[in-house]
Amino acid sequence: MRFYMIDRITSWEPGVRGSATKNITLSEDFFADHFPTKPIMPGVLMIEGMAQLSGLLLEEGLRKKSGDKAKAFLCIIDKTKFRTLVVPGDTIEYRSEVTSLSDAGGRTSVKAFRNGELVAECNLGFYFHKVDDPSIDTLRKKVFDFLMSDVRTNEKK
Repeated sequence: MRFYMIDRITSWEPGVRGSATKNITLSEDFFADHFPTKPIMPGVLMIEGMAQLSGLLLEEGLRKKSGDKAKAFLCIIDKTKFRTLVVPGDTIEYRSEVTSLSDAGGRTSVKAFRNGELVAECNLGFYFHKVDDPSIDTLRKKVFDFLMSDVRTNEKK
């Protein structure tokens, strides 16, 4: 991923469900244009955060199920609704549930919350592309381990 729309994974059950947070700060590059006098987080970037969490959840579910290494590519965005605006200072919690998982891909149902209030929701579909390059898998593991650091710390307590 070139840019990250999740800061931390907060709960994790590979192939089942997971949650993550994103702290929305005024220093985000997209606020320069969206919009200079009233900064609002673009809906497409909320979808990107939901897709990043969901893709990782499905990839890890596949690894757990069959041992296969694959990259999840977003191919379906369905039943998307935005309920309210997200602005700098907000923290979004993404919650993703796997609705189907196979060797070919998977689907998730994802919701975004701010202080317990539903701000967005959608269903996402992904297809898997097998990863044969060890350098790609190494980079993915590095990012995944960083995002999972809070979950792993809590598991040790």
